Amino acid sequence: MFARLALCSRLPPRIRQSNVCPVSSRGYSQAKFVLPRPHGKSFAHRSELKQAKRIVVKLGSAVVTRGDECGLALGRLASIVEQVAVLQNQGREMMIVTSGAVAFGKQRLRHEILLSQSVRQALHSGQNQLKDMSVPVLEARACAAAGQSGLMALYEAMFTQYSICTAQILVTNLDFHDEQKRRNLNSTLHELLRMNIVPIINTNDAVVPPPVPNSDLQGVNVISIKDNDSLSARLAVEMKADLLIALSDVQGLYDSPPGTDDAKLIDIFYPGDQQSITYGTKSRVGIGGMEAKVKAALWALQGGTSVIIANGTDPKVTGHVITDIVEGKKIGTFFSEVKPAGPTVEQQTEMARHAGRALASLLPEQRGEIICCLAELLIEKKEEILSANRKDMEIAAGRLSQPLINRLSLSTAKLNSLAIGLRQLAVSSGNSVGRVLRRTRVANSLELEQITVPIGVLLVIFESRPDCLPQVSALAIASGNALLLKGGKEASNTNKILHQLTQEALSIHGVADAIQLVSTREEVEDLCKLDKMIDLIIPRGSSELVRDIQRAAKGIPVLGHSEGVCHVYVDSEASIDKAIDVVKDSKCDYPAACNAMETLLIHRDLLRTPIFDQIIDMLRTEQVKIHAGPRFASYLTFSPSEVKSLRTEYGDLECCIEVVDGLQDAVDHIHKYGSSHTDVIVTENEETAEQFLQLVDSACVFWNASSRFADGYRFGLGAEVGISTARIHARGPVGLEGLLTTKWVLRGEGHTVADFSEQGSMKYLHETIPVPQGNFN
Repeated sequence: MFARLALCSRLPPRIRQSNVCPVSSRGYSQAKFVLPRPHGKSFAHRSELKQAKRIVVKLGSAVVTRGDECGLALGRLASIVEQVAVLQNQGREMMIVTSGAVAFGKQRLRHEILLSQSVRQALHSGQNQLKDMSVPVLEARACAAAGQSGLMALYEAMFTQYSICTAQILVTNLDFHDEQKRRNLNSTLHELLRMNIVPIINTNDAVVPPPVPNSDLQGVNVISIKDNDSLSARLAVEMKADLLIALSDVQGLYDSPPGTDDAKLIDIFYPGDQQSITYGTKSRVGIGGMEAKVKAALWALQGGTSVIIANGTDPKVTGHVITDIVEGKKIGTFFSEVKPAGPTVEQQTEMARHAGRALASLLPEQRGEIICCLAELLIEKKEEILSANRKDMEIAAGRLSQPLINRLSLSTAKLNSLAIGLRQLAVSSGNSVGRVLRRTRVANSLELEQITVPIGVLLVIFESRPDCLPQVSALAIASGNALLLKGGKEASNTNKILHQLTQEALSIHGVADAIQLVSTREEVEDLCKLDKMIDLIIPRGSSELVRDIQRAAKGIPVLGHSEGVCHVYVDSEASIDKAIDVVKDSKCDYPAACNAMETLLIHRDLLRTPIFDQIIDMLRTEQVKIHAGPRFASYLTFSPSEVKSLRTEYGDLECCIEVVDGLQDAVDHIHKYGSSHTDVIVTENEETAEQFLQLVDSACVFWNASSRFADGYRFGLGAEVGISTARIHARGPVGLEGLLTTKWVLRGEGHTVADFSEQGSMKYLHETIPVPQGNFN
């Protein structure tokens, strides 16, 4: 018989009667059952991996075994089993190719040898004191023979926790080369999958001969089974698997040995790229290496199976690496036969950084010329821009909410306003990069300067707001920063034409690549992992988007706010006319904006007064839907719908009204339920107003002025990348200044620290040198 099959003795009745799987617990979300797909062509993109029905998971020796190579990594193995069970219970067909029999057998044999030696020594010496015992070198085949049954018993026990049955199959090279045995193997595996059983396959290391170099991997019909890499590839093609996940002890495939200088993880590997790879040594255990994995992966890819090589030993990701891969997340190296038409996002980032340095080296006047050129292009090409925007609006109709539709829409007035803001920014851009902030005479002939410099590479992610693209681009140009833009697909046509115009403007000084538009299928979460390439992330969109980015970007600073819960507090001494004007403009001018009023706080003394009645009448006239806060509702016999949360950002013609006892109560409410964005007081009492301005800890605090003034253009910044509610670096509308950092420049004449020691001849002066206005380095 070609294979040694050990099937678990008892099949659960529901599995015998039906092919439907029990649902796994532990909080994993369950996908709909996956339908089989025609085999023959591998997936072109990671996002398509969700469609994988039949999956082979290969566990390398380094994944399964402990660091001492004697025994199994039980916690890691249990996590992998759980993930395989989750996918199996989603209706997928899972197969495991596993190592570990040798290590498990080595542990058992060592224990037996040590026990045997201790007994013999005790009998010969008659004493309890034992001499030092040494364990002889153990032959691998003997270890495999001793470990195979125990390894399978462990898998069976683990999968039983999820009501999943397993079967063991041991194979050798001959089982694939003998046609009858190959057909038998194929038939057995298909029958196991049909019965909802997870086959666990391993080379029969107890009888397999040592691997001998041969001419394998020459074509789709020839591959020698000399390790589990080649076994998993052959099995995947033989069984027409959709996906092969090869787990090892490295993050994936690198262009040079991991750990060496400049070694870069390859996101997508294409056939023909082998010449660009320098392989290192193999892992601490196992008989394969990365070169063997790549050859096996390319062979499987040629046979129609998609392949990913990833790390199965990293404790940060082991608990979800397999499920994340199937979800299409950017993990490991994805082998694909389809090369994208344009550069990868990593290549775009490198291009942007290189051109960004050239942009920063331009004269301020030259950067201003680029911005003015962009402003002119917005007017000259407005018909093309609006035509592209109409296409996006037609596609979005009926699919997006009205607030998002409003943000997506462009008009001639918006383009004119954008152009004015850009020209304003072009004038102020001269006072940016290279400005001297501080100058100090540290000692005689030793002078120190602090000067402004660009941050580096910015990543701006924005939703439904194509007007954000020229604004942010102009700020990046003015500040000398490289820029990576990721817009929402709902504005793809508009973003494309606006980016083309931006690059046209940049090209007048040869820096067109400084601003890149990411048009590949990159997930936002994957972009947030480029911590070695991106220096700052600025999200522009919904509170959900901002929160997701803040969670995902663990290694990159994020500048922005997650919500715009803005308040207007109408004090007991407020002017009727001012209160109505401020409240109306704050809520109704542009309800979808992040600086629109969401909660109206009313001093309790104003209830049932003309000012309160006129405010309510105005809101009703403007068709604003009112939600009553708990205290406001308690004053009314028939109240509007009570608010579900006092922290709601409506983004539409809706608002909450709540009653407060006075200034301190209003401040406390804002601090408890606000988002530190923009908050307003309407009052004629200057002392009350100044207290409010001092006490409220928000990025923008106004007195008798609409919350809609919280905007970079209205502040005279020309444009803004967004409004930050953070407490470091930049706060409020972030314009040009918020996109600069500083560096220290020291000029000396051979000075050393030893010169300033007790025995040295020099003394620190630390004298401040006046910096003339407009002084640039």
